[in-house]
Amino acid sequence: MSAATATLPTRIRPQAGRFTRIWRRRSTAAVLMCLPLILLLLLLVVYPAAYAIYLAMLNKRMTAFVGMGNFVFLLKRATFHLVIFQSCLFAVSAVIAKASIGFTLAHLMHVIPPNRQRLLRGLLLIPWVVPLALSTLGWWWLFDPSYSAFNWILDGIGVPQVAWLGNTGWARFSMILVNTWYGSPFFMIMYLAALKSVPHELFEAAAIDGASAWQKLRFVTLPMMRNIISITVLFSLIVTFADFTIVRILTAGGPQDTTHIFATYAFEVGIQSGDIPLGAAVSLFMLPILAVASFFILRGVMRRNREMAAG
Repeated sequence: MSAATATLPTRIRPQAGRFTRIWRRRSTAAVLMCLPLILLLLLLVVYPAAYAIYLAMLNKRMTAFVGMGNFVFLLKRATFHLVIFQSCLFAVSAVIAKASIGFTLAHLMHVIPPNRQRLLRGLLLIPWVVPLALSTLGWWWLFDPSYSAFNWILDGIGVPQVAWLGNTGWARFSMILVNTWYGSPFFMIMYLAALKSVPHELFEAAAIDGASAWQKLRFVTLPMMRNIISITVLFSLIVTFADFTIVRILTAGGPQDTTHIFATYAFEVGIQSGDIPLGAAVSLFMLPILAVASFFILRGVMRRNREMAAG
């Protein structure tokens, strides 16, 4: 008994010491600090995504498992083909326009003296700061056929009125215009921050070598900003694909379901028509499109990082 009693503390001490060492590790502290965020992501992202996949494989009454039946049904509908086309057209066109305008504004702001940038930055950020629903409602009043300020201006200069929201082409243009107006300040502030981080010595060396403004942009600015451009475009592409407010307020998918995107069509099918599994299937169609875009964009970012590390 005495021998067993004497050896008992020596068996316990290594276990207590091992637990203490694990507790004092920086990795353990990092995991514990990130645990609330991880739990929040599991609750608000992972669980809804898994539940949406489960719902998409049920029938309309949610009483039977139909597998891929909802997806096959959607792919056979001409309206859904139009939704896919409109979603891609809306997202790609809006992101290209936002990136171009944001890049231009960032360069204009970059050459303005710093003491004058604060006011201009604040004014240019207003479209992004104002709640999207309110600003979109203001745009809807501008486009409204009865009270359109744009048509009033066209009448004043003798140009025929335009059915901004009643014609498919003009309705698509209006949606892209509003999304571009709202999202361009985000691109501007991101690109302006990237421009501030480019070493000024590179521009001085290029000027000594006789480089023109276009050559500085092509061979100095763009290579240094390529990663931030890619990440910003990817983030905006994801957000634009999932946009709901602009399309819902401006057109509600009309005229004749020609301006629906995935989010608004999923709402119409799942909530308004009462077919929640079919609406879940519509929303899941964004996943493969965005997965492919993310793969190619992030692969380019990782390749450039490896090249910079190797060089």
